[in-house]
Amino acid sequence: MIETIEVKRIVPTEKQYAWTFGGVAPLARIKPGEVLDLYTEDCFGGKVRSEKDLFSKVCEYPYVNPQTGPFYVEGAEPGDTLAIHLIDVQPARDWAASVTVSLFGALTGTHYTQTLQDPLPERTWIYKVDRASNSVRFQALDSNYGTSFPLEPFHGTIGVAPAAYEVRNVLVPEAFGGNMDTPEAKAGATIYLGVNVPGALFSLGDGHYTMGEGETCGVAVEGAMNTVLTVEVVKGVVSEWPRLESDDALMVAGSYRPLEDAFRIAHTQIINWIAKDTGLSIMDTYQLVSQAARSRIANVCDANYTVVAKVPKQFLPKDIPWMAGVHDKMRARAKAVMSTRQSR
Repeated sequence: MIETIEVKRIVPTEKQYAWTFGGVAPLARIKPGEVLDLYTEDCFGGKVRSEKDLFSKVCEYPYVNPQTGPFYVEGAEPGDTLAIHLIDVQPARDWAASVTVSLFGALTGTHYTQTLQDPLPERTWIYKVDRASNSVRFQALDSNYGTSFPLEPFHGTIGVAPAAYEVRNVLVPEAFGGNMDTPEAKAGATIYLGVNVPGALFSLGDGHYTMGEGETCGVAVEGAMNTVLTVEVVKGVVSEWPRLESDDALMVAGSYRPLEDAFRIAHTQIINWIAKDTGLSIMDTYQLVSQAARSRIANVCDANYTVVAKVPKQFLPKDIPWMAGVHDKMRARAKAVMSTRQSR
């Protein structure tokens, strides 16, 4: 007999979206173990719908990257870690959009890297989703060339309220999570975020249907998302920076400028995590991670850059209950949820 797990569907109104991490009243209160089915709008708030829609004409800064949330998690207190397990992440539309934005991106002058050159022109590309082939279709604007990319949905933005009562723009990634833009934030992953305020106040958004590493032009293939997730609280365990766990790997996201500091944060943190949970010395772990890590550049375009240090579990001691074993617990719940949905 299949266990029935209640799934709470939440679709925010336009007025309910959050535009910052911190400083926003909770959209709802939830308990550890609850399962949510959330709708998130794309980073443009659904306003870029054709090649004629230029970002500067239809969007208004800072109203980009609308977040669904925040959610107050009962029992989450500063000094704990919030565990968010992404059960299912699926496109909510059969199309998505990508653009170029003046003074934004890795290969143009920006507000941080100023030059006397003119900004790159604004353009808009619309991608069609082909669910049968599990792909998204790129079509060039200036020629007849087109190609398809694998459909690989994930959330660019997921975070909690920052420490010290700070309020941060949703474009910023930092220790609280935020706009990390890592493709590892996909179905099957557990994201661990240190709790800074009572209830944690987590939110998510910025759905990406696919993205190249680094998000070079500053914009992925952006789309609305339907995401099923569940949460737990790891009591008395502090995650200084965002940790991620999949069935196959441990990861830490470091977000800062310059890029090498983001790299240092990610690797220092994952070395400390592995050493603490396994009992290995720091120096042995340093050597182990130096050879095992597969570290992806998530973005080089946001207010801070993000690097994700990733260590495959195959190189680590076996049977370690990482983060008190919460990932395995949530994976079991996820399987029950998906079994229930598929049986309908």
